[in-house]
Amino acid sequence: MAGGWFETVAEAQRRAQKRLPPSVYSALLAGAEKGVTYRDNMSAFDEIGFAPLTAGMSGKRDLSTTFLGQEISLPVIISPTGVQAVHPDGEVAVARAAAARGTAMGLSSFASKPVEDVIAANPKTFYQLYWIGSRDDMLRRLDRARQAGALAIILTLDWSFSYGRDWGSPHIPEKLTFREAMRFAPEALRRPGWLWSFARTGHIPDLTAPNMAAADGTVPTFFGAYGEWMNTAPPSWDDVRWLVEQWEGPLLLKGVYRVDEARRAADAGVAAISVSNHGGNNLDGTPASIRALPAIVDAVGDQLEVVIDGGIRRGSDVVKAVALGARAVMIGRAYLWGLAANGQAGVENVLDVLRGGIDSTLLALGHSSIHDLSREDVLLPPDFVRALGTGDR
Repeated sequence: MAGGWFETVAEAQRRAQKRLPPSVYSALLAGAEKGVTYRDNMSAFDEIGFAPLTAGMSGKRDLSTTFLGQEISLPVIISPTGVQAVHPDGEVAVARAAAARGTAMGLSSFASKPVEDVIAANPKTFYQLYWIGSRDDMLRRLDRARQAGALAIILTLDWSFSYGRDWGSPHIPEKLTFREAMRFAPEALRRPGWLWSFARTGHIPDLTAPNMAAADGTVPTFFGAYGEWMNTAPPSWDDVRWLVEQWEGPLLLKGVYRVDEARRAADAGVAAISVSNHGGNNLDGTPASIRALPAIVDAVGDQLEVVIDGGIRRGSDVVKAVALGARAVMIGRAYLWGLAANGQAGVENVLDVLRGGIDSTLLALGHSSIHDLSREDVLLPPDFVRALGTGDR
């Protein structure tokens, strides 16, 4: 393995930081404003304890489960993330890695690779949409996803971009012109391994959004597509219900955080929800996703599937989420660090790290299956749970 094996996601992050130009690395760290939610997403997991056994543990453990009708080998799914300029193969490498490890791929509509190429690499692909443009625009994107073979839709609503970041935001150009290339050159030259990985392909980092192509085939830049999103009115619950009806397949609504809205999502007919604050890149001051999970599971867990994203760095984090009622978790930064560190093999490495952590935690808890987990396996401190949207404060 050219990049070398790493044993933790933290080591993948360290290697990604060494390999990536500083502005590219800082883009992966981006959390809104002060970063309160970004930090709480991770630290909240540290507050949860376990109740392990001493003897009588199971000699074999089954980590497999299903999500949106698809069998997956472990309760970890690739969350959709935008333009993946950390590696030339981008989303295709991630899709191959997920397929090799038996799990599903979430593909962003802002991805740098076409949906057709990604689904060819991993047939278990869920295609992600933002609400951008008119209903006709949404129908055209749905049709392309359907024709490509997407198995489900992820509708992302948990993103209200904040311009203010206390540590500063990296400069990301609209297009990589000669002037911008010269501006970026000092950074890139300090990271020759990253620069060479693109140079040997004959292509510069792609800042377009091929899956956001207009009706006439015109492909916008990432920021062109982003600008259209900024100028589109946010969808209503009627719009969500309409999209469910148009897709006629499983739809995951990403970004549900309140109990009352979880109930509305169930009423709208979605098949699943993700308890998410967009990795801390949404409204800063929102509690960690894991804090909101139990109340939402209690409210709608018998009506739809619930997953969670935000702050997952270890297999034990996955076990904590599943014990609190999540069907699975979605990971974002963790696999991007693996991709930056060692391409497809790095993403496989991250999934193996999580698998190993899940397995060893199940062993210590005395369970033979991920489905045996319950809240009896974890210790929650007083006032850990945040039941938002219940009328209680």
